[in-house]
Amino acid sequence: MASASTIDDALERDLSAILGPEGLLTDEASIELHSSDLLRRAGRCCLVIRPDNQDQLVEAVRRIAPTGMPLMPRGGGLTYVGGYVGSGADWVAVDLRRMNRILSIDEEDMVVTVEPGVTWLQLYEALQEKGLRLPFFGTFSGRGATVGGGLSNGALFLGTARYGTSADIVLGLEVVTADGTVVHTGQKAVANAPKPFLRSFGPDTTGLFIHDAGALGIKCKASLRMIRKPAHTDFLSFGFPDRDAAVAAICEIGRAELAEDAYVMDPDKTRQALAAPSDLIRDVKTLGKVVAQEQGLLRGLKAGAKLALAGRDFIEEGCFSLHLVLAGRSRASVDEDMGAARQIAAKLGGRELPNSIPKAGRAEMFSPLDAVLGATGDRWVALNGKVPHSQAKALVDDLEQLLADNADALRESGVVVSRLITIMGNHAFSYEPVFNWHDEWLPMHEATLSAKALRDLPRPPANGATRALVMRLRQEIVAVFARHGAASNQIGRTYPYASILRPESRALLEGVKRTLDPDMRMNPGALELG
Repeated sequence: MASASTIDDALERDLSAILGPEGLLTDEASIELHSSDLLRRAGRCCLVIRPDNQDQLVEAVRRIAPTGMPLMPRGGGLTYVGGYVGSGADWVAVDLRRMNRILSIDEEDMVVTVEPGVTWLQLYEALQEKGLRLPFFGTFSGRGATVGGGLSNGALFLGTARYGTSADIVLGLEVVTADGTVVHTGQKAVANAPKPFLRSFGPDTTGLFIHDAGALGIKCKASLRMIRKPAHTDFLSFGFPDRDAAVAAICEIGRAELAEDAYVMDPDKTRQALAAPSDLIRDVKTLGKVVAQEQGLLRGLKAGAKLALAGRDFIEEGCFSLHLVLAGRSRASVDEDMGAARQIAAKLGGRELPNSIPKAGRAEMFSPLDAVLGATGDRWVALNGKVPHSQAKALVDDLEQLLADNADALRESGVVVSRLITIMGNHAFSYEPVFNWHDEWLPMHEATLSAKALRDLPRPPANGATRALVMRLRQEIVAVFARHGAASNQIGRTYPYASILRPESRALLEGVKRTLDPDMRMNPGALELG
């Protein structure tokens, strides 16, 4: 590993020449920002490279390689798993946000190719103009979250209930390895293949670089599958008297493939969604978007009136609310799916509610990035575990027992724990506990918030004792996930990976790592590698 003496004038001069005046950062504020995520400060990078294109990235990586310095790739930075920050010093942060071009939209072959710094919002808007969409098409943080970061860390939500995650829509990648080599995956790996249109030709090499936290290479291009935008969309919400009924309902709706989005909020999560301080201008804009997204003026006006009348007070105390977005090529097909969803909910004791939450969520899909903090300036971190539907109740029961055992400590410390329950395709169930507590902000919070939020939100003081409680419970929850053999997205340096693999599988993974990164310089420690 490099020492401070390695960062000499020659290296800075060469990198400045390669990357241009905006492509190399060494000032203290940039070092602080790139040495932290939304969870903690960790280690300290010595410089930040911000390539503008693939050629700059390749040349910079080749220039850094002889120094032995580790490379830590990052996208929008909106993670809380230590995925792009090392524990030591003298590493290079590779900020890919300037590589933000949509390179091609191929409507004939239904493939879009982008650079890694393209945001999910940017891509959604570009495709919408053409009546197209990705199957999975982004996260709520998609105003700042990037495609490259999402592919490295497992982006999911919008479209996930029907189509899976970001990993399921990738057809091919171009990846820069630790020595500056460019590796093609998918059909484009074939020398004579003119276009990326199929994920695998023989073994699926694309999958090696998905959810890898950048431990195997730096994504510089991604080709993604497109679909035509659904012609009709509608929304349903149901309230259930207990968690078990809500879990059973969302699992059955997942198996029946009825919804594009499906999520359950516990009473705390629902109240958080409804309790954000009302901003009249934003509420009016959201109402206008609800009207605009409906097919036909009369239907749109009725939807807007229903949303306005529902307000924010319709969730009963103790209610677990299930929210669905249903879409299809025809009004009749959507109506049929809605009828099937209503039958499932009714059998499990669900009561139909005003559909304000999913409707407003789709009206403003990519929420303002001020959501990196809670409504009162509180910090939050989430954890997630995915299991088959048949294991959903067992996982939930174990996690709820852990939280119940610590309820007094959480209450005394002012920590609010909410839960978000989702599904992935027709085969996977996801449980996500979220911790909110008041504590000092980190550089990533400061850099992400709007000027209004920076001015208006109260700044909590450092709260080390409560933070320690949250971090302890995070580790205990991660251990519960591991006992259940659960999968997680955003693995980074939070969830065990290499250590929980079967020996043969771990040997294969470590062999791939040694081949691509023999000096263990590419994000060492991520996935427990290097």
